[in-house]
This record gives sequence, structure tokens and C-alpha cells, in this order.
Amino acid sequence: MADLEVDLDDEFHGADFFDEEDTQSSEDGDFDSWDDTDEADDQEDSAEEDYEEEYPEEEEYDSEYSDEFEEESEADDDEEESEEFDEEDDSYDDESDVPQERELQVEEFSTRSGRKRSRREKKESTQKQSARPASRSARPTKIAYVPISEEELDEKIVPIQKKKHKGLKVTGIIAAILAVTAGCAYGAVTYYYADRFFEGTYINGIDCSNKTAYEVEQAIASTVEAYSIEVTSRNQDPQTISGSQIGYQYMSDGEVLNLLKQQKPYEWVRGFMETRSYNTQENVTFDKTLLQNEVKALNCAQPENQVEPENAYVAMNGDEFTIVPETEGSKLKVKEAYKALDAAISGSQTSIDLGSTPDVYAVAAVTSEDSTLQATRDAYNNYTKASITYTFGDQTVTLDGSTLKNWLQFDEKGQLVQDDASFTQHVKDFVAQLASEHNTVGTTRSFNTTSGRTVSVYGSAYGWKIDQDAEAAQLTEEIRTGTQTTREPVYSMRANAYGYNDIGSTYIEVDLSSQHMYYYQGGSIIFDSDIVSGDIRYDDRATPPGIFTLYYKKSPDVLRGAKKPDGTYEYETSVTYWMPFNGGIGFHDATWQAYFGGDRYTYAGSHGCINMPLDAAATLYSIIDTNVPIVCFY
Repeated sequence: MADLEVDLDDEFHGADFFDEEDTQSSEDGDFDSWDDTDEADDQEDSAEEDYEEEYPEEEEYDSEYSDEFEEESEADDDEEESEEFDEEDDSYDDESDVPQERELQVEEFSTRSGRKRSRREKKESTQKQSARPASRSARPTKIAYVPISEEELDEKIVPIQKKKHKGLKVTGIIAAILAVTAGCAYGAVTYYYADRFFEGTYINGIDCSNKTAYEVEQAIASTVEAYSIEVTSRNQDPQTISGSQIGYQYMSDGEVLNLLKQQKPYEWVRGFMETRSYNTQENVTFDKTLLQNEVKALNCAQPENQVEPENAYVAMNGDEFTIVPETEGSKLKVKEAYKALDAAISGSQTSIDLGSTPDVYAVAAVTSEDSTLQATRDAYNNYTKASITYTFGDQTVTLDGSTLKNWLQFDEKGQLVQDDASFTQHVKDFVAQLASEHNTVGTTRSFNTTSGRTVSVYGSAYGWKIDQDAEAAQLTEEIRTGTQTTREPVYSMRANAYGYNDIGSTYIEVDLSSQHMYYYQGGSIIFDSDIVSGDIRYDDRATPPGIFTLYYKKSPDVLRGAKKPDGTYEYETSVTYWMPFNGGIGFHDATWQAYFGGDRYTYAGSHGCINMPLDAAATLYSIIDTNVPIVCFY
């Protein structure tokens, strides 16, 4: 605009804006019609003078830059003549706007030119008045406007570029209005959700969208009013306990309100995009005394419906022992049932299965998982596996599961009755039976003598004798471990041969009637000798008949009789070879005997020993063995 003002100023600088006739008439004519405006003019002149006093260089500025601008204007005229304005020119968006724009420029130009001339006229008038006499008026003369052609306007007016973003401003205003409107709407909805749950909110399965905390709690309370719980029990039809039967009612604890407080109202949009689900503890109350009465009234709590549980047990199944599982029974523990229902109702459960609730029913004391029961099963299965075969020479006796099963006891339902004492007694009886059939100690045998006689000989110190206690213990252990074996019984005494005549073919024969002895080995005599046996005149000195074995042998030794009260012995006799076999009776040398054999034992016999010549005693001493039977007979 500064350029425009300078341009216009330069264009009309020095022009004759005053008509001479008008000037004359103004100077000489009547100014009465201007009287009314004198005061306003004086104020305007005063303002003009003040302006010139404040800005004295303005005129100089105008003069200084007028010539310079004129030169620039001429250069611009040449440039504008060669410049074409088309649809692509950045100065105009649309050719249809040029006339209107130019019209505005002309109007603005005219207005500015008028103001400029007015100021110049006032200045010149002031200068003239100052040269005139004081009686002349200082009012301005009429202004004559000089018309200007359209071509001149094109040369002088600098085109004003159209504002390109006028449409954007309108759009921005509309957008701002919409934003404010949307903001207000958003704020209104935010305010709405300050005390309400968002859309898509569920609490305990209840749709709480757009509801206040109070409305939600009322909805929860309405569901509580219709509360009931179904009770399922063993061997009984389900029964229902209603809330009204136990005084069931809802009590607010503020948890719903706390959920609402945790909600941020300005996030209400999220409610339309997602679902939020909460579970709260429904704070309810009910009459526990009424609940106790309802539990006692349940069918499963009635005495006629109580069945005791049964323990698991071991039973025989075919050829092996198995565990029969325990039975649950239906014996209800009413106190525990009440506790379970109390907890279920407090948690707002709508059903409960007492049959699967721990500790509500009595349970079996012994279950199939019991380690002791499993050990018993395994032990008795070993019984069926055990097989012990006893040998008695050519004879055998076998004990196996088929016999052992008969030693066990079972009740009417097949349950194994553990009775260790009874089983132990069966074992002892079995061993005793073996002893009675195969022991030979203490029995009388028929013996064929060298002289051809057959005598009966009683053997109390020789033969087969089973150690029953030791054998029973070993047999019990083998049964329990399922041992399969073939063996002899445990003996306390052994004979040379099995069978009725257990003497065998190696033995010493002492014929007390003929006073002679023989040593048989493998059925052949390897040694014999005359002897002197006990003096038959004395009962306590006669050599007793029977079957014996050698205890030991010793050389030399001293033989002593019974000890007397004074500490001395009835006799003390030194011998070179001593071989005892029946208490204090044995073989030894007797150098004091005059002879051996015959009838010497009838009047000069020994105290019961078998006297032998020294050399015979030495020979026997060298060949006798401890396990060789010694058969004495008359």
C-alpha cells in the first residue's frame, strides 16, 4: 500500500487541481454560506498544523521519493506491457475476478487520491492565508477531480494478489465449530458416565451398561431374592433349599461402588469397543440355625439311609490273592455337611454335590492304597508260589500253594482273615507230622546179628531226628518269600541210612551174650575182638543194650568212678585208649583182665565199659569214627 500511495502521489504531483475562476470567486465572493463550517475548519487547520509540526519531514519525504518512484514506475510499465496474465498466472486464480478486483483498486485509489489532495489543499490554503490579510477566510476551495483512463490505471495500479486460502479459512471455521460441538458432546457423555457404568459392563453376569451402582446392586439383590441351592447326595434324589427357607438376603458391601470409582469417565468410548466382566463376592446373609435344621431334614441325613463304608481287603481270586476295593457307603457326617453347605451358600453357589465333597461322608479305614494291605496281598501271593520238597532217602514230601491255601482262613465274603497264630500252628503241625513219619530215634529196629540171630534193638541215642523248632522257622520264612526248593529237613540227629533199618552197612556190633565185637565197613568185617562187658551181678554195672555213636576218643586218659563225699573217687584207673559212646561207658584197654571173652563178665566184669586187650584197643582207636553206629545187644 505504501508503493501505491507513492505512485498516486507522484502521478498527481504538480497538477492544477484548482480552477482559476473558482479561486477568484472564492477569494472575492461572499463566504456567508461557509460561516457554519468555520469552527470545524479552524479545528482541522489546527490539526494539520500540529501534524506538520510533528512530522515536518513528510513533505520532504514525498518530494524525495516522488522522482525515484517515477523512475521505477516507468520500468514497471515496460515490464507489465510484456507480461501476460493467463489461467496459469499465480497473480489470479480466475480471470472473472479481474474486473471486480480492478474496480476495487480504482475505488481505493480514488479515495486515497482524494485524501491526498485534501491534505495538500489544506496546506496550500494555510500558506496562502498566512500571506493574506488577517481578515480573509481560511476555508478550503472546492476540489476538482481529474478523471483517469482505464489504461492509466492498468499502468499505475499494482495488482493485489488474491488470497488463496479463503476456502481453507471457511473450512477451518467449520471444523472449529464441529470440534467445539464434538468436545461439548464428549464432555456431556463423560459427565453422564461419571456415576454410571460403561456400555458393555457385566458384573456377576448381569448387564450393568449405563446403570448406577445403586441400580446394579438392586439388580443383584433381585437375583438374590430368587436364590436356591440344589443338594445332591449319595443314593438319594437331589433336594433344593430355597433362600426363603434360610432367610437369605443381599447386603451391600460397597464393592460395586468401588468398581465404578475405578472407572475413568473420559474412557467411555472403550465401552462400545470392548466388554468388561467382573465377578464380585455377593455379600449375603442367612440364618445359620435355619440352615442347620434344613441339613438335618435332608434325606441323606436320615438314619435309615446311613450305610457304613467297608474296608478294602485281600481275597483269593483263582490261584492268586487280590485286593477287593473299599466301598464308600452313605454314612453322612451331618456337621461336615453343614459346613460344606454354609461355605457354598456364602459363595452364592447354586448347587453342591455332597458325594464329591471331602470329609462329608464317613470313609473306609483301610483303602486299596493302604501299604499294609498291599504288603499282605504280596505276602500271601508268595504263599501260593512257595514249593518246598523234602527228601528222605528215596522218599519225598512236597508242600506247595495247594496245601498252604488250606492253612488260611476266609470269612463268608471271601475276605482273608489274617491269623498269624493259626498259620504258625499249621506250620508246626506239618513239621511234627514229618518227624513222626521219618524220625527213627527212640524206635526199635530188627537187627540181624553175625551169629545169625535177629534181635530187636531199641535206639534212643541214634537215628534220624528232625529239629522241629528250627525246621518250622525255616519253613515259615520260605513260605513267605515264595521259595521253591528241594531239601532235607533240619535234623538234630542223623543216622547212617534212610529207611526203617537206618544203621546201614558200616557199624560196630557188640554181642554181649557171646562177649565178642565186630567192626563192619560197607558190609564187611574189618576188625573183631573178644571183650569183657559189665558185671551182670550188679544191675548198675551191666552194660545196657541199644544203638549208640562215639562221642570222642582220647589217649591216654584216667577213668574215675563216682565221687565220694570226702572228695575221692570210687576208683581211678589209667588207660592208654579211651573211646566213650554211652555216657560213662566206652571202649578202652584193660591190662588188668586175665583174659577176654567167655563168661568172665559174669563174675569179673567191668563197671559197664567194654574192656579190650591193649593191642585190640589200639587198632580200634585208629579206625573208629564218631558217626559209626554202635549196636549193643544180648
